[in-house]
Amino acid sequence: MSVTTAGEETLERRSRNRALRRFLRRRSAVAAGIVLLLFIVIALAAPLISPYNPIATNFLLVRKPPSALHWLGTDEVGRDVLARLIWGARASLLAGVIPVCIALGFSIPLGLLSGYAGGWIDSVIMRVADAMLAIPFLIVAIALTAFLGPSLGNAMIAIGIAALPTFVRLARGAVLSLKSEDYVEAARAIGNSPFRIAWRHILPNMVPPLLVQACITVAAAIIAEASLSFLGLGQAPPAPSWGSMLNAGQRYLAAAPWIAIWPGVAIFAVVLAVNIFGDGLRDALDPKRR
Repeated sequence: MSVTTAGEETLERRSRNRALRRFLRRRSAVAAGIVLLLFIVIALAAPLISPYNPIATNFLLVRKPPSALHWLGTDEVGRDVLARLIWGARASLLAGVIPVCIALGFSIPLGLLSGYAGGWIDSVIMRVADAMLAIPFLIVAIALTAFLGPSLGNAMIAIGIAALPTFVRLARGAVLSLKSEDYVEAARAIGNSPFRIAWRHILPNMVPPLLVQACITVAAAIIAEASLSFLGLGQAPPAPSWGSMLNAGQRYLAAAPWIAIWPGVAIFAVVLAVNIFGDGLRDALDPKRR
């Protein structure tokens, strides 16, 4: 290992440690991270902690209020609301993470290509992104899901495509800012290939803004999935998701409000936690924010 490489790794390690310390000083962000971790554990452990089968109906227990047997009550066909809430966390959290992974997977190479190559390639990619941004995010997701067909998988693909132009523009802006930095010019002067410069020097420094945007988009994706499921374009019944539970519960708000209240509280808690966690991450990764 050369002295230069060892020095770069030391600086990167120190930078990561400083970012971690800045993040840990923000108690609200740490608390939000704990809440998110709790929901993730609940989703992963659903088969172990769910008190009942989430799709098993019992017409003798239709719309029963919370009790010792059913802590959050039962729904319109006698299914346990707590069990459906636990299993629904899987669909809602997957719908937040998978679309962001899809958007990142396509936007990073497109943003690198657009920002680094420039010229007509940049113009074509940016005009397509501008055209997509001209249509509201949720409208694009609804249109694509309706075209692909109602299912959770298609909803996640649609949300990922709808989020793509935001990430492409962010990645391109980061490339345009970074490629004029002194260390990039130095790498170019000593004969590094464009691919090596992009991979070794530009891509690692694009990660912080993309990571913060990913957290924000996870929250938007969870809301989008809930909206699609509410409209019947997401998770197919009887499989639970928080959006479909809201759709079912809104017809019984007067007689059995618990059917709609608990999935609404779950969506609110996760989205709020993701946003607070994202704010803390942004502050930690940006040394100018103290």
